[in-house]
Amino acid sequence: MAQDHIRYDILAQDALRGVIRKVLSETAATGHLPGDHHFFITFLTNAPGVRISQHLKSKYPEEMTIVIQHQFWDLKITESLFEICLSFSDTPERLVIPFNAIRGFYDPAVSFELEFDVPLQVENEQSAEITAHPATADTDEEPDDEPTPPPAGGDDNKGASVVSLDSFRKKN
Repeated sequence: MAQDHIRYDILAQDALRGVIRKVLSETAATGHLPGDHHFFITFLTNAPGVRISQHLKSKYPEEMTIVIQHQFWDLKITESLFEICLSFSDTPERLVIPFNAIRGFYDPAVSFELEFDVPLQVENEQSAEITAHPATADTDEEPDDEPTPPPAGGDDNKGASVVSLDSFRKKN
């Protein structure tokens, strides 16, 4: 197989992170979520650029899932990150989360889910790759399609579908 000099994996990852950026930007503009929409966002707490309180960092040293639903404040979006104030045990906390630190995004209202395979030890912002199995040139082996459980959210997760690049690949 030819080497991918264009790096479609990174382009696809950026495009899918753009979906999250767009949804959060629209939420910030209106100040609320429409209908029953709400978001579970899982991110790496030790990724470069993540800023959370020491209390949250000690409680979630590697990964954390936040819920954006009814009570959030000061949602600000930039090209590379978002900032939000949420309440944890009646204590307001400001979080700064780069889009490259996100491992999962889930909206149970419509069973929409995105998953990203972000290494636990993120070395730079370009090292994160979307969950997708690399195409193999010399084998007929099928990729492991075992589903990964979605973020915490109870029975609302039934019927969720993961957007994966595999569905767009040509089968040999």
